[in-house]
Amino acid sequence: MENLPNCPKCNSEYTYEDGTLLVCPECAHEWAAGAETEEDTNIIKDANGNILNDGDAVTVIKDLKVKGSSSSIKIGTKVKSIRLVPDAADGHDIECKIDGFGAMKLKSSVVKKA
Repeated sequence: MENLPNCPKCNSEYTYEDGTLLVCPECAHEWAAGAETEEDTNIIKDANGNILNDGDAVTVIKDLKVKGSSSSIKIGTKVKSIRLVPDAADGHDIECKIDGFGAMKLKSSVVKKA
């Protein structure tokens, strides 16, 4: 059996090859064999797997309760000019302003690229 590197994201030893990519079955991270850079680990993707960039517009894909407010952010709310925070410890990797709510942090898993 060949010796494949551990997953750079979760350090799982159960990686496998899929064509030219290495894949981790535990966290679903994919990367090119031997070509992992710091920049590659900071890529933020939306719920559909599209790569997000600073300044993009996104759409919320599920209703979100807002802590400290009686209202919620409704599905389909469009958010313009996002700012990405790749090293967010709490998982909220998007900073933005939402009309009616103000400055917010969102998780990339609850938005899709508009």
